[in-house]
Amino acid sequence: MAAHGAVAPATGRTHRAQHTAAQFTAVYGAAPTGIWAAPGRVNLIGEHTDYNDGFVMPLALPHTALAAASARADGVLRLHSGGADGGIVELRLDALRPTPQGGWAAYPAGVVWAMREAGLPVGGADLHYESTVPTGAGLSSSAALEVVTALALNDLYALGQEPQRLAQLAQRAENAFVGVPVGIMDQTAAACCTAGHALFLDTRDLTRRQVPFDLAAEGLRLLVVDTRVQHELGDGAYAERRAGCERGARALGVRALRDVPYAHLPEALAGLAGDPVVQALVRHIVTENHRVEEVMACLDAGRTRALGPLLTAGHASLRDDFKISCRELDLAVDTAQAAGALGARMTGGGFGGSAIVLVEEADAAAVGTAVTEAFAAAGHATPRIFEAVASAGAHRVA
Repeated sequence: MAAHGAVAPATGRTHRAQHTAAQFTAVYGAAPTGIWAAPGRVNLIGEHTDYNDGFVMPLALPHTALAAASARADGVLRLHSGGADGGIVELRLDALRPTPQGGWAAYPAGVVWAMREAGLPVGGADLHYESTVPTGAGLSSSAALEVVTALALNDLYALGQEPQRLAQLAQRAENAFVGVPVGIMDQTAAACCTAGHALFLDTRDLTRRQVPFDLAAEGLRLLVVDTRVQHELGDGAYAERRAGCERGARALGVRALRDVPYAHLPEALAGLAGDPVVQALVRHIVTENHRVEEVMACLDAGRTRALGPLLTAGHASLRDDFKISCRELDLAVDTAQAAGALGARMTGGGFGGSAIVLVEEADAAAVGTAVTEAFAAAGHATPRIFEAVASAGAHRVA
């Protein structure tokens, strides 16, 4: 589905790679050594559970960040993006320091810093980026940028690091260098997803399972509705939710909220009656972990349509307990439901960004039209609506 202001999917990969290589040459005066790709992601279920040691189930999008890169021997890192103003950002490796609010270049610079902090022999590099991952849409454009940088450097310097390790280094870059306390989900999705599968990830021990997810074969579609409300994790609200969850875990005497059994949730909530804000956060995390397990059970049993009510329940929990939805996300979810969707919910960190909608293939166009018309009637910007197809994780393109 490519109507309703859609973001074009990552088709024409050869053309995109050639364009990225040509742009690198125009910027730096020589051809790149190689070109790498890392995808954005949507999270099917499991929101804000990753930093609570819980379960998540993302899938990679066909939309990718591409990096053309070459190594340098002089200790200089040069970064350039086709989607950002300001020309080349030039940094010395020995001068890299954590830079909260450092702009787009802080994400790849942070990856280089994290790799070197980990003792990996990373030298200088020239990098040029092009991306089709929508920014500010809750689809992990920053993780795609981080992971594609890590993969390019891994190959350029023959570091031999496995995808999950690259994801951990990218997460450290965002946590410690950029200053955003994200969990491990986004980077793992970008590094480790496989085409045709959703990724079940236990964020405590990092065990992974590729879960077949071929909606087209079942006559279904998963739509992404980018509300165009800018999603920004660095504004403090994300950190507040994380701190509240940690406070709840301490109050309950557990290592993380992952350790609160779903069957014992009523007793846990009773013990938090004096702190209703933390009580609500705990309720979301515990029920959301349970929803991830229910979604996996449905997929294993071939009951894919049964995912719909679980998605909708997840949205209600994020809206009412975690309080990270917004009127545009609620309108997208409510309108899709009224137009015949099987289920819908916001996806990503919240405060804007995107919703996902599970629909019968025959209903996809009508649901998209209904959402677009509802946004117009409410005076909102036209949403971008496109199909999420489970795609490959980070890889070398050329």
